[in-house]
Amino acid sequence: MKFDTIIIGGGLTGLTAGIKLAKAGKKVAIVATGHSSLYFNGGSFDLLGCDEQSHTVGNPLEAIKQLSSSHPYHKVADVAAAAQEAKQLLAEAGVATEGDASANHFRLSPMGVALPAWLTIADYVTLAQADKFPAKKVDLVNIEGYLDLPTAFIADSIEKKGAKCSLKTISTDALAVARRSPSEMRATNIAKVLDRPGELEVTAHAINAVVENDDSDLVLLPAVLGIDNGAGASALAKLVKKPVKFVATLPPSVPGVRTEALLTTEFIQLGGQMFAGDRVTEGHFNGSKLESVVTANLTADTPLHADTFVLATGSFMGRGLKANYVGVTEATLGLDVDYAPERKDWIKEDAFDPQPYQEFGVKTNAQLQPSLNGKVIENLYAAGSVLSGHNSLKLSDDTGVSMLTALQVANNILNRK
Repeated sequence: MKFDTIIIGGGLTGLTAGIKLAKAGKKVAIVATGHSSLYFNGGSFDLLGCDEQSHTVGNPLEAIKQLSSSHPYHKVADVAAAAQEAKQLLAEAGVATEGDASANHFRLSPMGVALPAWLTIADYVTLAQADKFPAKKVDLVNIEGYLDLPTAFIADSIEKKGAKCSLKTISTDALAVARRSPSEMRATNIAKVLDRPGELEVTAHAINAVVENDDSDLVLLPAVLGIDNGAGASALAKLVKKPVKFVATLPPSVPGVRTEALLTTEFIQLGGQMFAGDRVTEGHFNGSKLESVVTANLTADTPLHADTFVLATGSFMGRGLKANYVGVTEATLGLDVDYAPERKDWIKEDAFDPQPYQEFGVKTNAQLQPSLNGKVIENLYAAGSVLSGHNSLKLSDDTGVSMLTALQVANNILNRK
């Protein structure tokens, strides 16, 4: 089979690049091993939350200019334009967000911590200032038996930010049935229960029963609505008699699952082909070019050919990188990797210090082209967290790097002579 571009990896990076290329009329295939790190996403996207001195960033676009030269953002031609394009791409796929690249806002983590964010899914609670909650009296309403929303921590955080918080619980007949099995009381399973016909109205009635007689000005609910789209959250908000916002839960993340599904649907509707549940096992090189790849599910005599390729396999968590006692390797094609040669330099003794291994990744040139044994592969590009030069945990830049480098790689491919 022959394509214009084959993308190795079906997470946020691969889907972003695939959608942009498919929109441009290219014949694109994505080889996706399984579900991506979006399943851990808390409903927000980070561009740059902290600088290299660990200070919270107010204006990401300005702070990016001060990052070290190794950071992947310096290989993006126009960061501001790419950030705007990324927001628009999400919106067109059905992921409505609020936020701007020139001014971070704050989101609430499942533990109640205010974290800087670039974009947050609409209907989520956000803060303009980390220490000031945008309401005076809050009803934090949880589902009886649901343990992945640490309400005590969230309530304590809200009160420290100047608002009064009351804890409430609700249940319905359908949720009570689900509660008989602890495995069913997870966000994604609850979302399927609430998506049943008529259940939204029943849930809204239960919420109104516990909040309508007090003087709260905001109802805060766990983000467990809408596996397929965000319509359920909007519909529930209209049925509840007070303003409603949602807060992130512990994984699995309903908005993350929904985001991956919506982006995948958008890619396929644009004509893209998804090889789901598959993985690239080897690549066939000819000089400085990658000619084809072989996957686990296709026979060796049915390789996938393309003019260009994109590596978007992620870092260690996505198994894009592997480490042993000898060194760090790129797991799919054996590409050159930036890492400290001495293993003692990979980590810091204090677990709360930024860990050096977080900056390890594939070595690329200014056009985001990786190399193999020192030779640049001219029709291969790398994007996302597989890239070296940044610590996503320290800088809070993971989703921004994923989307912006993916868009830049797509531009580089489209502008090839």
